[in-house]
Amino acid sequence: MRAKIKDMTTGSPLPLIVSFALPLMVGNIFQQLYTVVDTMVVGKALGVDALAALGATDWLYWMWLGMIQGVTQGFGILMAREFGAKQFESLRSVMGSSVTLSALSAVLFLILGQVAAEPILNLLNTPPEIMGGSLLYLRIMFLGIPIVMAYNLLATILRSLGDGQTPLYAMIVAAISNIVLDLLFVLVLHWGIAGAAIATLIAQGISSIYCLLKIRKIEFLTINKSHFALKPAMAGRLLSLGSPMAAQNAIIAVGGMIITAVVNGYGVAFIGGFTAANKLYGVLEIAATSYGYAMITYVGQNLGAAKIERIRTGMKWGITVALATSALISSVMLVFGKTIVGAFISGTPEEAAAALKVGVTYLSIMSICLPALYILHVTRSAVQGMGNTVLPMVSGIAEFVMRTGGVLLLPAIMGENGIFIAEVLAWFGADLILVPSYFVMLKRISRA
Repeated sequence: MRAKIKDMTTGSPLPLIVSFALPLMVGNIFQQLYTVVDTMVVGKALGVDALAALGATDWLYWMWLGMIQGVTQGFGILMAREFGAKQFESLRSVMGSSVTLSALSAVLFLILGQVAAEPILNLLNTPPEIMGGSLLYLRIMFLGIPIVMAYNLLATILRSLGDGQTPLYAMIVAAISNIVLDLLFVLVLHWGIAGAAIATLIAQGISSIYCLLKIRKIEFLTINKSHFALKPAMAGRLLSLGSPMAAQNAIIAVGGMIITAVVNGYGVAFIGGFTAANKLYGVLEIAATSYGYAMITYVGQNLGAAKIERIRTGMKWGITVALATSALISSVMLVFGKTIVGAFISGTPEEAAAALKVGVTYLSIMSICLPALYILHVTRSAVQGMGNTVLPMVSGIAEFVMRTGGVLLLPAIMGENGIFIAEVLAWFGADLILVPSYFVMLKRISRA
């Protein structure tokens, strides 16, 4: 089966956006499935302490993952623009340079991760009883950074060409592999948290190979050694797009780590419940990230084709469908949240009840405010697709200020609930930057 390339510069915007986003949603569901299975297997088989150890690594690992995704997504903006303009030789140069820069970045991120893991866990007040498990998990995951970088770059190349289906198939294969390996490594071989980490990396490796095989079948993407050479102008252009997006995700993650430091002071049961709800965070934003990827590609391709009015129309439809989707997901989580959170938690009756209460409260607050998160993803991606990755980085700073300010101040006023409110305040803070930014950028490209 060949890659499903899609030209988004012609045709009705709504079907194009939805048909691009739907496979990504399904792919994200499978990605979240193996994340959820990781958590369930660890929580049920190894107990609340192991679940808490996994949770203590969430934001720290996401910081590195966010930088990887930011770098590769930034490169994808230029790829989408060149594809929309039908400049295939330039597209090949962008792709080759992106591979070289991604490889260099992977080595840098791997080294930084191994050096920073233990000091940052200590800085986050990680409880001694879970420190060993948290550090082991991070060491293994950071060793797999080149694998994670490869998958994200390859998936970005495909998405920039309008192909949302191949990453879906890759994620289905990865999810099935991860679930099988989770059960084998944790339940049969008793490798503990290390087994969960190894299973995840092997699954990512399989999905990377799948995407690479599909890309090799796209004739106009055939590249040679000269395309991998780093020319200063091209490298500067790519880094000017990727670096702010990486910085944006890093800033957001630092805010998340400050929350982790605060959460770690509330005990293992609270950490376990918070972790369970946080794993569902990914489920809540499955459609949001998918619409975001769709908007980056849609806007980037149409900007390359100089079809500005199509960008305006596509944005209206993107916001409409995103808000409708967020309302549906919120309803499901508010009705079934307690049952879902309970699937992650085990331990003594007292521990389990305390963790469940924390998880359900956090999930409910996020669900009620979910439309703000969907507006965030769609508008941020549209601004990025128009070639501005600095304003979204500023929105990341706004998220940081709201998240950290909330988590440090609100618990004194409203107790534990203040920690949960801090997260949704971050979404609203970003929206205050992103919505005006979209209109500013639209006016700017209309005059160009």
